[in-house]
Amino acid sequence: MAISKADFNNINITPTASKAITFNSGADGFEAGDLGGSMVLLSTQTASGSANLSFTSGIDDTYDSYVFKFINIHPASASKFQFNVSIDGGSNYNVAKTTTSFGAYHTEADDATSLNYKTTHDLANGTGYQILSVNGDVGTAADMSYVGTLKLFNPSSTTFVKHFISIGNFVDNGPTSQNPYVAGYANTTSAVNAINFQMGSGNIDSGVIKMYGIT
Repeated sequence: MAISKADFNNINITPTASKAITFNSGADGFEAGDLGGSMVLLSTQTASGSANLSFTSGIDDTYDSYVFKFINIHPASASKFQFNVSIDGGSNYNVAKTTTSFGAYHTEADDATSLNYKTTHDLANGTGYQILSVNGDVGTAADMSYVGTLKLFNPSSTTFVKHFISIGNFVDNGPTSQNPYVAGYANTTSAVNAINFQMGSGNIDSGVIKMYGIT
């Protein structure tokens, strides 16, 4: 079976912002269609000796899921990176959560490795902050930081609890490469509309968090 070449002059598509070329049943077979699965940058927070970084707007029913990217979160003092969510626009970060976490690590000296479940870092319908940097504290040397992502699913639902999944990597003062996995749900059917990130103690010396909506 021969492969036919498309005649460029026969492809007639009106340019449309945020659209892709998709197939249709017409004679030319193409049209401007939805991209699907695109990440839309909504907000950027930059730390500079900050007690916390909060997103109190933009989390609504526009998107079914939101992704937060953590870029070189550097603590002022060795501590754990953590988060909590709010249903009142950020006045209170105390939504009950049930979570699970495990982590792998490997020392820079190549003298210890492990993969283990962290019972001390999970929550059983607890309202406190959920630790993301399980297994240890983010180190304070100039080249040490926490990086990763957190995905929050359908935060505006008034039917379902709000699930999340987070994967990260950080260097502790060992120095050790720590690879934490954390997941769970905010146990509320109210809309979650704000999220707060902070260290377990001390300020976030530097770093960037970006919030994306997923189409």
